[in-house]
Amino acid sequence: MSFVTFFQTNPIIFILVAGIIGLLVGSFLNVVIYRLPIMMEREWKSQCRELLELECPADEDSEVTFTLSQPRSKCPKCDHAITALENIPVISYLIQGGKCKGCGDRISPRYPMVELLTAILTAVVAWRFGFGWPAFGGILLTWALIALSGIDFDTQLLPDSITLPFLWLGIGFNLFGTFTDLQSSVIGAMAGYLALWSVYWLFKIVTGKEGMGFGDFKLLALIGTWLGWKILPLTIILSSLAGAVIGICLILFKSHGREVPIPFGPYLAIAGWIALCWGQDITDLYLRTLH
Repeated sequence: MSFVTFFQTNPIIFILVAGIIGLLVGSFLNVVIYRLPIMMEREWKSQCRELLELECPADEDSEVTFTLSQPRSKCPKCDHAITALENIPVISYLIQGGKCKGCGDRISPRYPMVELLTAILTAVVAWRFGFGWPAFGGILLTWALIALSGIDFDTQLLPDSITLPFLWLGIGFNLFGTFTDLQSSVIGAMAGYLALWSVYWLFKIVTGKEGMGFGDFKLLALIGTWLGWKILPLTIILSSLAGAVIGICLILFKSHGREVPIPFGPYLAIAGWIALCWGQDITDLYLRTLH
């Protein structure tokens, strides 16, 4: 019996394996969420110095290489290098009581939360689609949406280094009709980008302010590429509802100032993930209520 047949005939095992893999990937996504914006900032500074023909400051010239794999993760307070045993997803956090083993400083609970969220959402996608290409693609998209949400929440940036490759990957999956047909996928990319681009300019003309960033256009285009143009109205409605509910909660319960901008990317990601798993079911239910 091949492993393909094994997973197809044992869906529970496939879901459990997917969840475990998701837990491990969640640990890596924490690294991406923290390090990628720093890498982008360093690259921008380097490009600006090159454009302006400025010399690199002595303190920055001596900086160590900073990538997703280097340098080794360490405590920001005491520089204690995190060992492999201290980096086991969720378990290490619980064993250490949420504190650094070196200095006892508190570790943000967001790290195990991202790991658990990734594991749960990965398992849900595996359960929803079963073993096959749709599950594989849906899991990859889920991981990308989690990374983009975390980065946008922290920095209000949606890196092209994630968005654009996954936009093309969506077209690749739909060459074979995995989630939608190729025509719908391409139109979804165009319509997704132009929809928020139009809202952006309308809002700017009326108010003189920028209501969202260009990264949001690309993210909705990505979702349209994977799921097709027909799912975009539902995605926009769900993202608006998520943004309204979560935004109000942040203002009421977290003392989030009304003047502080709230990133829209995480809400698009939430809506896109719901549309991935249940978009067609929600659309069919809505259409049935009209008859």
